[in-house]
Amino acid sequence: MGLWGKRDDMVVHGREPFNAEPPGTALDRTAVTPADTFYARNHGPVPRLDPAGWRLTVDGLVARPLLLTLAGLRSGFDATEATVTLQCADNRRADLTAVRAVPGETPWGPGALSTARFRGVRLADVLARAGLAPDAAHIAFHAPDVSPSADPPQPYEVSVPRDRALAPDVLLAWEMNGAPLPAVHGAPLRVVVPGWIGARSVKWLTRVTARATPSDGWFQATAYRLPPTASAPEGVTLGPLPLNCAVLTPRDGDVVPRGPVRVTGYALAGEGRTVARVEVSVDGGRAWSRAALEETAGPGVWQRWRTTLDLPAGDVHVLARAWDSSGAGMPRSPAAVWNPKGYVTTSWPRVLLRVR
Repeated sequence: MGLWGKRDDMVVHGREPFNAEPPGTALDRTAVTPADTFYARNHGPVPRLDPAGWRLTVDGLVARPLLLTLAGLRSGFDATEATVTLQCADNRRADLTAVRAVPGETPWGPGALSTARFRGVRLADVLARAGLAPDAAHIAFHAPDVSPSADPPQPYEVSVPRDRALAPDVLLAWEMNGAPLPAVHGAPLRVVVPGWIGARSVKWLTRVTARATPSDGWFQATAYRLPPTASAPEGVTLGPLPLNCAVLTPRDGDVVPRGPVRVTGYALAGEGRTVARVEVSVDGGRAWSRAALEETAGPGVWQRWRTTLDLPAGDVHVLARAWDSSGAGMPRSPAAVWNPKGYVTTSWPRVLLRVR
């Protein structure tokens, strides 16, 4: 067993803060990711919070500020469960670094994405109890983990718009895959915002604040933003996930026998959308074959896919692409989505197989 109860074969990008992703062979095994395989993305040391002494403050633009214990959340609100895929905005950054360097950023592979069954209460129910004011346009989430990468170093804080916070799929979760949240995944309570970048699903939640404006914390105002462009001179704050797709097995660079080879992967659509189809090519994108989608997945959940390819001897580049329920597809070239932070890589994945 590795750090924080993770598998020994996790790809560890950093020990402190702890950042790690599972290999594709492990991620591909089950539709729901075990806790020891679930990716870890942290910005500072993992807090150790005592569930008995922990409290959740709900304040800001509300009529009735709340101070809740974990027992109070469990007994005072209707509990619910949901299967949700969380994806880091850094997922597949290595594909962008292959096109052009992204200095100072971790070269995450396709494993910064995992799926779990979360149990908790709806954030909307908690905000209704507090009496959300009409002018509360944003809901901010506060956590005690202090990030040395922030300027200046500060506890983690981000926000989501009011409409997203009040959607029935947004949870305050205390359980993951039938067990209490592990410390590295946000115990005793975390936010779960399906279909949005993982940075908005705040771990170790201690405070929820209703605001008129978005959070002015570093991770909202500076980090997790695309740089300014002519059409967006102030930059773009990342939120809903774009359509994404990846090949999990075989892995890039694997040596495989000629003939039939089983290829597996995943696709994930953003908020409110589902994956419609996935296609795979072995000739540079001239011809495509449709992959089989495994169990039908709803919005906010990854869609696993598989296919069998008859591969000739030599070096073969396997490409994959996906479409979602809105008809949107993926850009072909990583260069089309390259940005200085290497966020939200959505281009066709390419895996080199050495067929012998």
